[in-house]
Amino acid sequence: MLLVNLATMCWASNAVLGRWLRADVGPLTLTAIRFTVAAAFFSLMLRRRPAEERHYGKDKWWLLAMGLAGVVSFSPLLYLGLRYSTAVNCSLIQGFSPLITAVIAGVIIQEPVTRRQKVGAILGLIGVLGLISGGSLSFLLRLQFNVGDLILLASAVVWAFYSVFGRHVMRRRSPTAATALSTFLGLPILVAAAFFELRHIPLNLRPETIAAILHICVVPTIIGYWSWNRAVQILGAGGAMVFYNTLPLYGVVFGTVFLEEQLGPAHIVFGGLILGGGLWAQKLPISRADKAS
Repeated sequence: MLLVNLATMCWASNAVLGRWLRADVGPLTLTAIRFTVAAAFFSLMLRRRPAEERHYGKDKWWLLAMGLAGVVSFSPLLYLGLRYSTAVNCSLIQGFSPLITAVIAGVIIQEPVTRRQKVGAILGLIGVLGLISGGSLSFLLRLQFNVGDLILLASAVVWAFYSVFGRHVMRRRSPTAATALSTFLGLPILVAAAFFELRHIPLNLRPETIAAILHICVVPTIIGYWSWNRAVQILGAGGAMVFYNTLPLYGVVFGTVFLEEQLGPAHIVFGGLILGGGLWAQKLPISRADKAS
């Protein structure tokens, strides 16, 4: 649970910087840069793993699916959506990811979804709705969706697939091996697409841009992806996605600390609901024997 919250905290900074960088770097280029750095880092970590984990083996198609979903598709879709949509709508749409993941996990890898996980996901979604609306129903009714929102919805679905594919692979492999090998498979496609994009969206390198890109390469990419995959290995795809709703909560915290935005009662109440839903989903049932003891 700590690892999955660390991942969402890292990704909250990614969303903020991704929108800030939209005028300086294209979505494919930014993603290619961050995963090139990540590939170099994970290749060093992979050397410490057993020899069998350094080969694709029977998992090659599942690893390729991970690479296509988590490396090639998710981040470019997220950055592209943030070019046209708002941060509020982005948080709302990403709040549907736990429910999407639970459904996909049940269909593809027959992973059971407990009643607690369903309730926790619904509580988390209610928390997201309340958090971004400030508790105002009229605010939610006035929301208008555009092409950016559809792109962000596609990114949420893609991320759900990545989590499910990762869960299947990590039944036999470590998070390090799964993350590294899937990155290696997806990176060539991403780099080729980035070169094409540079012809239309040139890279504008400024000191601030370089600093932001370095942060994205290290924090959301290396730390965030490894923490997430390790959490998925422990909790399962559905269990980890319950905590995905903490992402907008950390976005509010970052806005308060770094941008001096006001923190109101709605943030505290609905933020607590997001965390409470995640904790409820992972609470283990107490057997009669435990009660008796």
